[in-house]
Amino acid sequence: MCPKVYAAIPVLDETEYLPNLISDLVNQQGCPWEAVICINQPDEWWHDEQRKKACIRNQASLEYLNSLNLPQIHLIDKSTQGSGWAGKNHGVGWARKTAMDKASAMADPGDLIVSMDADTRYSPGFFNSLILASGKYPDAAGLSVPYYHPLTGDETTDRCVLRYEIYMRNYALNMLLINSPYAFSAIGSGMACKASVYRRMGGLTPKMSGEDFYFMQKLRKSGHIVVDIADTIYPASRFSDRVYFGTGPAMIKGRNGDWDSYPVYHNQAFQLIKQTYDAFDGLFNHNSATPMDAFLEKVTHGDPVWEPLRSNASTKESFARACMQRIDALRILQFLKETNNIFPHDNERRLHDFLTNHFEKNTGLTEMLSRLDFEQTPVSELDSIRNFMAKEELILQRKKGIV
Repeated sequence: MCPKVYAAIPVLDETEYLPNLISDLVNQQGCPWEAVICINQPDEWWHDEQRKKACIRNQASLEYLNSLNLPQIHLIDKSTQGSGWAGKNHGVGWARKTAMDKASAMADPGDLIVSMDADTRYSPGFFNSLILASGKYPDAAGLSVPYYHPLTGDETTDRCVLRYEIYMRNYALNMLLINSPYAFSAIGSGMACKASVYRRMGGLTPKMSGEDFYFMQKLRKSGHIVVDIADTIYPASRFSDRVYFGTGPAMIKGRNGDWDSYPVYHNQAFQLIKQTYDAFDGLFNHNSATPMDAFLEKVTHGDPVWEPLRSNASTKESFARACMQRIDALRILQFLKETNNIFPHDNERRLHDFLTNHFEKNTGLTEMLSRLDFEQTPVSELDSIRNFMAKEELILQRKKGIV
């Protein structure tokens, strides 16, 4: 029996994108599916003249979806006046959790729960690619789908989204090269797990933003993540403040010249993480220095890091797993931010050195990188660099299969 796919989709002010989303859903081939769509916004927006426009458009979205009479689509109304979010419990994290929880309640244990977004395009084989990948790696905890931002033709928009995607891919490539267990992209529009796993791990923890990051980290701590998926999703390239961080907010900051939160992290910073990974075997027997000691002492406020893990581990393998869980995706990102300023060179030089030193030489790309300036380099050249990085990331993902 082919498992069923349950799509969980938060929607806030997405009338422009819903027709394409519905088209992508109804054109899915190869497996049965149902979708849970949560139309949402804080109830107090009805009393804010600027925000009220989004509330009205949410009502239009509800009417449109109801008019389709598609039995596979289940609506959760958290937008009609009196039904919206109240207090602090609002945002995309709560909407995604609400939709995923309902999908989990409907699904059989072996069915897949897939997190999607309304502004993302999906191929007709998307659901089937998830089923195949899940079948290939049946013991994995979750799946992370490759992504690619289509260009719009607007230079400012395209320059910003390419700069952000290059930041993302530099991070992902370095994580893959050091064999980090957190070498996956946490994107809310393309993550999935079996219903049994979702229920076992207690579901998604709601956050105002970044719920996808924490969900994928939680999944990884319960098992491996599949990165070998024969499909790609296409999130919209747009300036958006619907969430507090992610592509849309990064592009807004970048349009104003502020990329400080999205640097091209130096390859040597990732090598320090790898050296710490390599020290785990020795740390099982006794304490020794690692490149992350000062950082770990700071974030633990001086509490011992390795001793508690060692006392609860009976083997080197179990100790290493405990260490990997302690130095998780959040800690890695914090370490990269903490140490970013100790490494030399600007973002362009860092990217040049990393790509030319770690990948097969490409004469055309090398020339582009030698004159790279994120503010001045033509969009076509930035796109070529992005495409090269996307290709290399895909090659590494296919080679690893799971992380």
